Amino acid sequence: MTVRKNQATLTPDEKRAFVNAVLELKRTGVYDRYVNAHNWYLLNDSDFGDRIGHRSPSFLPWHRRFLLDFEAALQRIDRNVSLPYWDWTQDRTANSSLWASDFMGGTRRGRDGQVLDGPFGAQGGKWVLSVGVDRRTYLRRGLGSGTPQLPTRADVDSVLAIPVYDTAPWNSASGGFRNALEGWRGVNLHNRVHMWVGGQMTSAASPNDPVFWLHHAFIDKLWAEWQAKNPKSGYLPANRTPNVVDLRSVLSPWNNVTPADMLDHHKFYTFDTENGAQRY
Repeated sequence: MTVRKNQATLTPDEKRAFVNAVLELKRTGVYDRYVNAHNWYLLNDSDFGDRIGHRSPSFLPWHRRFLLDFEAALQRIDRNVSLPYWDWTQDRTANSSLWASDFMGGTRRGRDGQVLDGPFGAQGGKWVLSVGVDRRTYLRRGLGSGTPQLPTRADVDSVLAIPVYDTAPWNSASGGFRNALEGWRGVNLHNRVHMWVGGQMTSAASPNDPVFWLHHAFIDKLWAEWQAKNPKSGYLPANRTPNVVDLRSVLSPWNNVTPADMLDHHKFYTFDTENGAQRY
């Protein structure tokens, strides 16, 4: 069983294994398939859901499956690798170990935000971007420039306290937990982190920045925490609803996966904070 760990607790060997697997996916062209997929689905999203995983109830199950597919690709290279998560309520500054040169890298050129260090910096020649909104082929960030502060644990707790998963009209105007977590209403969690990182993370091609996976692994963890806290409050809408992915509608692009299939993460992995979590 895969265990997803807080990136702050990874050993040097675990960091190295994760980075090497990501770089190998990039070298073989597999990585850019995921960037393309996310780019296409976000650019073709509508504010009314329509079977796409942004600004709609399917935001969380869509990304849970997306992360599972990416994690499986990593494990085909190294079976011991799992997706770490970035708890941005704790690691809140550009000086956090997340941004060290042995992991995500963080030093950037002020003029254009080009990342200058770490395995994904342009100087290494191993991280050339081919999918994006402009012709720049290097990774860019603007840590703390787009918005000065990452969400706090108090912000997270206020969202976890929302007892209903989603509400009509099932889009960015909805009430409920999903929309608050995604960041279109309220304290803004998911969206604010994308803006804080800056660079490609503010675009539809946000997986160009490998920190995307760590951020979304934490968003997924927060959904799991909400599910544990609200066991009687399931995915909504549960019944067929026009232009919305209901509980048993298929998720594109898989077409053999529904939100109902994605509700129990324990079928696939556990988190290091859960009782009995171990790697075997």
